[in-house]
Amino acid sequence: MTDTQDSQRSNRRTVVACAGVVVGMTGLAYASVPLYDLFCKVTGFNGTPIQRADNGSDVIDRTVAVRFDANVVPGLNWSFASEVPEVKVKLGETTTVLYKVTNNGSKATTGIATYNVQPDLAGPYFSKLECFCFTEQTLQPGETLQSAVVFYVDPRLVEDGDIKDISSITLSYTYFPSKGGKPVEETSSTSTATTPIVQ
Repeated sequence: MTDTQDSQRSNRRTVVACAGVVVGMTGLAYASVPLYDLFCKVTGFNGTPIQRADNGSDVIDRTVAVRFDANVVPGLNWSFASEVPEVKVKLGETTTVLYKVTNNGSKATTGIATYNVQPDLAGPYFSKLECFCFTEQTLQPGETLQSAVVFYVDPRLVEDGDIKDISSITLSYTYFPSKGGKPVEETSSTSTATTPIVQ
């Protein structure tokens, strides 16, 4: 009788432990995407520019070309472009570039822009002060919206042995259809989003 009770108690503990592991793993699965996104934004990992409140850097006499890549996925009838394809900036210098997006369709549509920086290793040094990314935009037919990105390239880039000699950085934006404040990556069963990067 005692052996049976001990065995049942041990089985219950095992079941409770397994259930706890399942609940914990499920919680981690749901938290992993926002935690990874936060990690990228804070560290610049995977080419994610860092969001900053202000520019406390000194301007140094070293220039780098910043190229602007603007894309719209198939299925979102918008045109999207930067005012200039490229600017040359001094490291530490605050720069503003305007983008224009137009709804070419016959009905109101909603989109949201995502972004990255190439090469990936430049992400920690590309700091955005103002950006339209991850802000849902609804445009009426024929409506045009102008938005700014304000950024600087951190002078500490020259101390990074892996990329101190780079001559250009590409900032790439892609507009996706938006649903509930999130980008919809596939707009149909046959069309998927692609983001061409210019090196």
